[in-house]
Amino acid sequence: RDENAFVHAENIKGAGGLPVGSSGKALLLLSGGIDSPVAGYMMAKRGVHIAAIHYVSPPYTSDRAQLKVEQLCQKLTDYCGGIAFYCVPFTELQEAIKDHCPEEFFTIIMRRLMMEIAQRIAEKDNCLALITGESVGQVASQTMAAMVCTDAACRIPVFRPCVGMDKTEIIEIARKIDTFETSILPYEDCCTVFTPRHPKVRPQLADIEKAQNSFDFEPLIQKAVENTEMKTFNYSE
Repeated sequence: RDENAFVHAENIKGAGGLPVGSSGKALLLLSGGIDSPVAGYMMAKRGVHIAAIHYVSPPYTSDRAQLKVEQLCQKLTDYCGGIAFYCVPFTELQEAIKDHCPEEFFTIIMRRLMMEIAQRIAEKDNCLALITGESVGQVASQTMAAMVCTDAACRIPVFRPCVGMDKTEIIEIARKIDTFETSILPYEDCCTVFTPRHPKVRPQLADIEKAQNSFDFEPLIQKAVENTEMKTFNYSE
């Protein structure tokens, strides 16, 4: 430059992508597993500012399960910046699904109700889309037919950056961003509550909607949204 010369000998590869926040804001469904933190990281690379939502079902899920997810949220701040974290009480809704819906549809109806709650939180927080860690065919609720039934309940886009990846590829990224060891801690989230013995892997949307409409979930959805707790995780060196 005018008065100095600068010499460098090493190139350090960055994450690439776009500045966080330059592409708008989206709400990440953060389960506590391996996939969803990776999905959040990948969308942050595309300039998306991340908020996160998690569902708890005490007494079926423990405080340790929630703490695990909060630890993942804190780790993601290294890549995503500050994250607003929403914790939704989901016990009553899961018990209602168990009591009023066919067992083989439990998981898909649960996912649809999660999406409905997430959309209402997203609207309050100016999020333009939802993000999930789903990968085609990984589990019964992630077949293409199941995703069609889930998306039918959505009014905003759902981004699935891991959708075409296998588990090995996802784990590789999880290790890179240091979320893998936390994700495999043995504290189960609400997705494992009332797991059907024989889930429907090729559900028909009409059957799912008929089963869901057999009970009025709206008051319980409103109650869950109203009782959602929010905390903020900030990047800290």
